[in-house]
Amino acid sequence: MKVSELAALTGVSPDTVRHYTREKLLNPQRNPANNYHHYSPDDLRRLRFVRKARQLGFSLPEIRGILQQADHAHSPCPMVREVFERRLAEVEQQICELTQLRQRMKSALAIWQEMPDGVPDGHTICQLIEHWDDSAPLTATKE
Repeated sequence: MKVSELAALTGVSPDTVRHYTREKLLNPQRNPANNYHHYSPDDLRRLRFVRKARQLGFSLPEIRGILQQADHAHSPCPMVREVFERRLAEVEQQICELTQLRQRMKSALAIWQEMPDGVPDGHTICQLIEHWDDSAPLTATKE
């Protein structure tokens, strides 16, 4: 099948198919008559796998490693679990950091609503930021 056909079957753009081909995630054959890529049912299966792995947060190098393990008849499952556990811990840390940032932003905005607009005077740039107290304790608010 052609790039456009594979793209249509998997719900991605032809550019995505080409990108994954350049990244060596797909292994199309060249049609000798026109030098176009010809994608096989195996490429269709691989592309569907790549899409699912991307939805779960795997990077292209990680997906390449998983596919290489499978291509060599080794189970990639232990590697998948290890990478996924590490990635989940990273995501949980990012969520924690974003939650703290969100609280700082809400706190600052509440304070800034009561402050007048200032004009830079050679001593200040933006008084909202300069007078914000980053040492103030974060208070939990209901969402």
